[in-house]
Amino acid sequence: MKRTLILCAVGVALLAATLPVVFHAQPGSPRPSAVAATPSAAAASPAPQRRPRIEAAIRHLEEAKRELEAAPEEFHGHRVKAIEHVDRALEECRRALEVSREERR
Repeated sequence: MKRTLILCAVGVALLAATLPVVFHAQPGSPRPSAVAATPSAAAASPAPQRRPRIEAAIRHLEEAKRELEAAPEEFHGHRVKAIEHVDRALEECRRALEVSREERR
């Protein structure tokens, strides 16, 4: 059980470290220099895309949180701290999806 908790915490840390890379690596994600030159360019954009990687990250984080909450031991406060980190990562992922939706409008 302790090994599972440690692996879960490491996974969350790795996910949190790679989320910025995932957000910028998705097709259709805006680049700072790729601003629409004319209104017609923005109107010609394709239909809104889903963000499968961010959505998958949210599902994995929610599963990690459930596992951490179900852990029978406290691990000297580290389990609670890990849950707090997962909550912050979930919040950032949801904000990223919201920003993505606003950009598509």
